[in-house]
Amino acid sequence: MKKMNRRNLLKITACSMLLSGLSHNFSFSKSSEKIKPKKLEPGDKVGLICPATAVTDPNDLAKAMEIIKYYGLQAVIGDSVKSGSGYKSRTVKERVDDLHKMFADKSVKAVFCIRGGYGSAQILDSIDYELIRNNPKIFCGYSDITAMLIAIQKLTGLVTFHGPMMLSAFTTFTAKYFEAIFINNQAPVEMTNPIHSSGIRNPYPTRTIVSGKASGELVGGNLTTISTTLGTPFEIDTKGKILFLEDVGEEPYRIDRMLTQLRLAGKFKEAKGILFGDCVDCGFRQFESSRSWDYTLGEILDNYFSNMKIPVFSGLLVGHSSDQITLPLGAEVELDAENCKLTLLENALI
Repeated sequence: MKKMNRRNLLKITACSMLLSGLSHNFSFSKSSEKIKPKKLEPGDKVGLICPATAVTDPNDLAKAMEIIKYYGLQAVIGDSVKSGSGYKSRTVKERVDDLHKMFADKSVKAVFCIRGGYGSAQILDSIDYELIRNNPKIFCGYSDITAMLIAIQKLTGLVTFHGPMMLSAFTTFTAKYFEAIFINNQAPVEMTNPIHSSGIRNPYPTRTIVSGKASGELVGGNLTTISTTLGTPFEIDTKGKILFLEDVGEEPYRIDRMLTQLRLAGKFKEAKGILFGDCVDCGFRQFESSRSWDYTLGEILDNYFSNMKIPVFSGLLVGHSSDQITLPLGAEVELDAENCKLTLLENALI
């Protein structure tokens, strides 16, 4: 009798594990529901995590706290941020645990990444997307964090935010859009580069590649990160969307290579409009062999986009520049290529 009970118990346990696995895989299905998190209020608790590269310098943590205190918020720092294993990063489990604890904690109203770096894609298949869907809150970062922004938005329907991290410069321009989105929950919001007030030459140039207007949900982020997730359940969905791309420190031929990958994957053909953001330090480097290809970044963008039948422009400050616009992924926007601006059409929060 005892053997029979034990045998039945093993069967039940095996079935439970199987169903659990199926449920986990099902969570990788695209969500058709749009979920908006709540806007920030003074005194709210916000989680600070490092899903990619670690932040080990106490001076960096002090810089992060400076932003939190400025906005009258309270910080809850992830367990592995200060005491996790490793130097450049921590284990997948440590980083995922920090993410899950922040979303499970009802008192935490937003989750901000302290920095990017490398490693966000490593944790995508370990995230509990059901937990995030059932506990919607602001999640913000950029650069390598793009992998998480896209995966969470795609699989849960939660609007995520491509915006400054707690170690970003937080210039007056950056703070303007950060506050418009997270503090004031404004809509519509016109997103344009700063107006220069001295000299003839524009320090924040934009350029129309294909004139026109288009509207749709916004998707996008770091080009390198997006290209590395193609062919996985976490790849970007651009069908009927406004796509934005940005990068930093990539030579023109590397940009060309990644744009080829996205083109072959059909990501440009499916989009309704394209914005290529300000690409910091994306020129030729001295003595690099890539100079023999003889294409500048501007020529590459024209080669890919100038013959498209959708509006395209470049240069908006949406990436690794000190001045940075906060962008809600999954929210409705209008792209105006002739005037080189993006307009948020709906409130990103509730």
